[in-house]
Amino acid sequence: MELRHLRYFVAVAQELNFTRAAGRLYTSQPSLSEQIRNLELEMGFPLLIRTRRKVELTAAGVVFLEEAQRILKQVAVAVTRAAKAASQARESITIGFVPAAEVRISPAFCRCFVRLIPKWILSCAA
Repeated sequence: MELRHLRYFVAVAQELNFTRAAGRLYTSQPSLSEQIRNLELEMGFPLLIRTRRKVELTAAGVVFLEEAQRILKQVAVAVTRAAKAASQARESITIGFVPAAEVRISPAFCRCFVRLIPKWILSCAA
């Protein structure tokens, strides 16, 4: 089972119409129907009741819809958190100073460096 299957099922379950769900997903209706059929085969039970006039959720479909929506929300949270962590990634640099410069130059340099390049972790060594 792939996330795509969950997204497709949620769209059909919310629209209760394969044509509208396919439009919402930018896919063809036959492809969407096949994906839902494959999902049901993989699960071993029907999620939807299809007639010529309407689409309804089975009892299992109602439960699966709730869980699929929860999973998709959690995936979105995971992507957001990972993107935030990636944007806050910091590089590290170590700069060495001779003992004479350590007292006079090192503190001023380190303050300036951190102010100008905050994404870098600076450690100064003598």
